[in-house]
Amino acid sequence: MNKAGLLREPKQRKLLFSAGLSWLFDAMEVGMISFIVAALAVDWHLDAQQVGFLTAVNSIGMAVGAAVAGSFADRYGRRAVLLWTLLIFSAASGLSALATSFAVLCALRFIAGFGLGGELPVASTLVSESVPAHERGRAVVLLESFWAGGWIVSALIAYFIIPHYGWKTAFIIGALPALYALYLRRAIQDSPRYTAQQDRKLSFGERLASVWSSSHRRSTITLWILWLMVVFSYYGMFLWLPSVMVMKGFSLVKSFQYVFIMTLAQLPGYFTAAYLIEKFGRKFVLVTYLLLTAASAVWFGNAGTEAMLIAAGASLSFFNLGAWGAMYAYTPELYPTAVRSTGVGLAAAFGRIGGVMGPYLVGILIAQNVALSSIFIIFFVAIIIGALAVLFFGKETKGTNPDQVADERKGRQ
Repeated sequence: MNKAGLLREPKQRKLLFSAGLSWLFDAMEVGMISFIVAALAVDWHLDAQQVGFLTAVNSIGMAVGAAVAGSFADRYGRRAVLLWTLLIFSAASGLSALATSFAVLCALRFIAGFGLGGELPVASTLVSESVPAHERGRAVVLLESFWAGGWIVSALIAYFIIPHYGWKTAFIIGALPALYALYLRRAIQDSPRYTAQQDRKLSFGERLASVWSSSHRRSTITLWILWLMVVFSYYGMFLWLPSVMVMKGFSLVKSFQYVFIMTLAQLPGYFTAAYLIEKFGRKFVLVTYLLLTAASAVWFGNAGTEAMLIAAGASLSFFNLGAWGAMYAYTPELYPTAVRSTGVGLAAAFGRIGGVMGPYLVGILIAQNVALSSIFIIFFVAIIIGALAVLFFGKETKGTNPDQVADERKGRQ
């Protein structure tokens, strides 16, 4: 089944685009932060550690949001939690424009992060369990491709809005998704698989025990390592991209321009991953794209010329975001419906610890005048660890039915 086949089915198309737009707004918000902090650092005279702390606070909120929303989505439904998380991050974004101090902005960024972190695993779970098994991986990677659209929008806002109208206007734009939630309320429904299990919901304790039971423990450990390494490297590298460009001698506007070019490379990264994931499987795409991300990180850290910097950044975007798409497709396939959102949410939450560590570590190292090439070696090592974890301990999930596997396991007990 090709991509066009997936998009020809009206119900699946509507779900993909509806959830995808919420994903786009998420990415727009995360992307804008990376541009806003570059402008804020100049406006509020923030040092590198403060910039690192602000982005880290956002990630702490995302970690808490992923764990809480993942659990709530198994209890109260994917649709309801998706709507509430969208409203939470939209409101916090709009209020961020009114922040008069660094402390107030940090508090609001935590709340926005809570909504952002909660929405992502719930949206991917909803799409994953709403399409047939042979289209599942491709559907989730295509959902993830909306992330690139959000980053492109954020880069356009940074280029055309922030230099002329200031960072507060960018935050106000970030509040607009709240209006979209009104449409989403009518546009999407919970998946048939989730609805069919309404009468046998597990408690949080039972779901947690299941995620760490002998049947899922190996997958859970593999996922947590994968998520930690991917999120650590992604947020460490990409939230600092505009600031890194400024450090390399480019003006703020010029750095936004170059990051926009690099961001465009995310789209073909997603689309190639969407094609390959149903052809060669989840493990092949994850391992291959992660290894090439690691190589691109070293290349970017050592790039000396303008052309080399843009080429390395584009390569980094292409492979890193392709790997993200595969990771989001892979994660829900390892758990049955009753505990799926909890399992995905906990993996994402653990990964967000890396999102806290990455940007903050970069801030500390830059403040200590550590060379960028050395900083990017750290990300190289982290990504290699994630790739090896999947290669040696991950199971292939292409075409599998987690509910059927769980039922068969119960029958043997």
